[in-house]
Amino acid sequence: MPFYLLQASYSPSGAAHLVQHPQHREEALQKSCHALGGKLHHFFYCFGPYDAIGIAELPDNKAAAALSLSADASGALKQVSTVVLLTVAEAMDAMKKAQTDQYKPPT
Repeated sequence: MPFYLLQASYSPSGAAHLVQHPQHREEALQKSCHALGGKLHHFFYCFGPYDAIGIAELPDNKAAAALSLSADASGALKQVSTVVLLTVAEAMDAMKKAQTDQYKPPT
């Protein structure tokens, strides 16, 4: 199964709700990933442009898009980003495959 980097920033109302009612959002994300046939491997709160990130394994891009859409539709987030991750083996395969590419830059 492919891996994904999930990044989210809370909306002001979402952050306010967490301050008023602290809760483990990792558990909620784990349930969502499981319902889509995947698994949440890691979850972190963080500083910077995102408030939380996760590393998840999901069946395919459709499942990743569904997770992103449902999180975004909740209204608790102001920004959601999903990035497809490659294992080292997949990246090595891509590098080897790039050797056969015939792309020519504009002249």
